[in-house]
Amino acid sequence: MDMKTLYLLVPLASLAGAILAGFLGKALGRRFAHSVTIAGVAISFILSCIIFFDVMAGNVFNGSVYTWIVTEGAKFEVGFLIDRLTVLMMVVVSFVSLMVHIYTIGYMADDDGYQRFFAYIALFTFSMLMLVMSNNFLQLFFGWEAVGLVSYLLIGFWFKRPTAIYANLKAFLVNRVGDFGFLLGIGLIFAYFGTLDYATVFNNAPRLGLTEIEIIPGVGCMLVTAICVGLFVGAMGKSAQFPLHVWLPDSMEGPTPISALIHAATMVTAGIFMVARMSPLFEMSDSARSMVLIIGGITAFFMALIAVVQYDIKRVVAYSTLSQLGYMTVALGASAYSAGIFHLMTHAFFKALLFLGAGSVIIALHHEQDMRKMGGLYKYMPITYFTMLIGALANAGFPPFSGFFSKDTIIEAAHASHIFGSGFAYLMVLLGVFVGGLYSFRLVFYAFHGKERFSAHAGHDHHAGPPHESPWVVTLPLILLAIPSIAAGWLIGDVVFGSYFGSSIVVAPEHGAIAELTEEFHGVLPMILHGFTSLPFWFALAGAATAWYLYIARPDLPAVIRARLSWPVMVLEEKYGFDRFNDWFFAGGARKVGTVLWKIGDVTLIDGLMVNGTARLIGWGSGMARRIQTGHIYTYAFTMIIGVFALLTIVFAKLHN
Repeated sequence: MDMKTLYLLVPLASLAGAILAGFLGKALGRRFAHSVTIAGVAISFILSCIIFFDVMAGNVFNGSVYTWIVTEGAKFEVGFLIDRLTVLMMVVVSFVSLMVHIYTIGYMADDDGYQRFFAYIALFTFSMLMLVMSNNFLQLFFGWEAVGLVSYLLIGFWFKRPTAIYANLKAFLVNRVGDFGFLLGIGLIFAYFGTLDYATVFNNAPRLGLTEIEIIPGVGCMLVTAICVGLFVGAMGKSAQFPLHVWLPDSMEGPTPISALIHAATMVTAGIFMVARMSPLFEMSDSARSMVLIIGGITAFFMALIAVVQYDIKRVVAYSTLSQLGYMTVALGASAYSAGIFHLMTHAFFKALLFLGAGSVIIALHHEQDMRKMGGLYKYMPITYFTMLIGALANAGFPPFSGFFSKDTIIEAAHASHIFGSGFAYLMVLLGVFVGGLYSFRLVFYAFHGKERFSAHAGHDHHAGPPHESPWVVTLPLILLAIPSIAAGWLIGDVVFGSYFGSSIVVAPEHGAIAELTEEFHGVLPMILHGFTSLPFWFALAGAATAWYLYIARPDLPAVIRARLSWPVMVLEEKYGFDRFNDWFFAGGARKVGTVLWKIGDVTLIDGLMVNGTARLIGWGSGMARRIQTGHIYTYAFTMIIGVFALLTIVFAKLHN
């Protein structure tokens, strides 16, 4: 079997599982549905690993597999670009997806939509693989929209809940805003380059790099900046960057497995991957990268703060995801693309672990998500506790866990960068480390330590006895995700500071943040030892110590602090007012515009003037005609006499003149 066939089988195996589970799952039962989808994703993962080693041996592929349309010299194709960046994403996506599929057997065991759920998550995996494997903007856009569509179906999976319907509609609409910018960027590429093929665009970019266009009449803009800003607006929607971040926390209305799949390793990282893939374009525009840096810095710090006031265990992890995506975005803006992708990889493991661990707790407490109704769970759920502790340590950035390596590198890269906004971004990511330590260990201490609060609430069934550890289909994925959450960071020497990415990522010589850090890197162990003396470590430790003091030593203090700092707490609980503003301005404004169009356009103009007005005009005309068409001979004779008289008057007037 040639490699081209293997490339095709990677996405198609997941698609086949989705189709079989979707169309035959109801008839053939649950076991069939989860067996075919898990088999499909397992094949995708195994083949991804085979392709990974093939690429590491130097075999890179860039070619078309299917020509869709040829028009006026432009080709629209389905094609694959299999290089080192692609295979890293393929392995991460397929591995996390496989863990989520196995976990779902336990989590969704009592759900009526079991087969439908497996069909959706397998279809999501297919869409994401098509996105990362694409070699042209058409296929990228197909994968981009497909993951958006399937995420809409998954977030609103429990469609009888009004909150789930609201959340999936919100995610869909906010992503459409980002996708509008993304489409404009692709449109500019096609208009000026005449092709959608990555390689052709990247090769011709230097030639068109100095081209200036007028997006607004009279206001000039560099073509490459306009393209990069358009593409990044798409990434802001998909990767939930400020101010298009509002959809992600609400998407927790979906079942926990999709929280791990969509919000850890796959959909939200599509924007990060796309910007890294477009590095040849972004390297040509300092303005675009400054925008990326500032947006990433704002997201990294201010979204982390909201996690500190959340009580829903999944929403804490969701705001943590927003913050970590901000770190990745800062790396992209600082030209540290390899560090951004490395953090994408490490984050995929520990964030999927945290989401699935939260789901394990939710199962044990009969779908209770409020941490105020938890506490003392470490005694009952040791595997979930220890794996989540590993996830929290990695998330907070403690050495030697994986998050430490990628997060510290991003902070140092922001510090070493010299473009506009780098100082602000450095401050944001540094302060974000303290908040990250605080919210990560607030979750651990609040949910697993302290006094047991679950027995006092109706969320836990007293007749079921105390909470107990989840079944193996839930705990096995936790253990398998905990291993890379510890060890994945040890690959930093090859991935970030080595030549792993080769030509798949382009960095201009003058943007040497990573090159500068490479000179200071002397191995994994020295980096770990140095980490214990670095500022981020002490910030993270201070955050964890604060969490211990507030939730273990003095559990009475948080309520006092909330009362004293009522205004800041209210601002954070209101999520800075973005949801309220969007509801009032965009949703409310759209409703008001719709009401005006309805009353003036529909009621007044169409119904009132055109429909009823036409009827009235015909009625009036008919009434006038009825006065003449009486049916009496004398009326007609009188009319004829008047007509003859009027005609003679006109004739004599003409003769007289």
